[in-house]
Amino acid sequence: MNEGDRDLARERVIESLEQSAEVYGLSRSAGRIYGVLYFATEPLSIPELVEETGYAKSTVSNVTRTLTRIGLIHRRSSEGGGRRVHFTAEREIWFILQDVFQQYIQREIQTTLRTIRRAEDQLSDSDTSEAERIRDLRATYEDLEEITRLATNLSTAELREALEAYED
Repeated sequence: MNEGDRDLARERVIESLEQSAEVYGLSRSAGRIYGVLYFATEPLSIPELVEETGYAKSTVSNVTRTLTRIGLIHRRSSEGGGRRVHFTAEREIWFILQDVFQQYIQREIQTTLRTIRRAEDQLSDSDTSEAERIRDLRATYEDLEEITRLATNLSTAELREALEAYED
């Protein structure tokens, strides 16, 4: 594989990270900056990120602050006690996804389950098709709640092991 092929592959992944960032409520610039840092062989400073991405310094500064807050990148002081801050990408993405599961998906499932259970209580004496559909939906959401609980409490290896045991 030549250098051009490697650069193209790297760019495709970074573009995919830009799209993924939007799914998680972040800007495309956050996905690009994370991707640049992910592929960087050493920590990068804000001026280096400006050069790599073409974004304004204010954009890079705001995005690095956001990515640091959510744990996707880490701030590092310059070697020798210099003032310039450098950034590195978190390479263990699973714990970030677990946080997303806990903060957003699990909360949404619990909110929906509360609503479903209230509706079920209102129709508790009813044997209509609506009551049956609500019971089915509650069962599905309870399964989703269990799946997200497992996903947020297990490492990737433990989760893989549990899935393999389930398949047997």
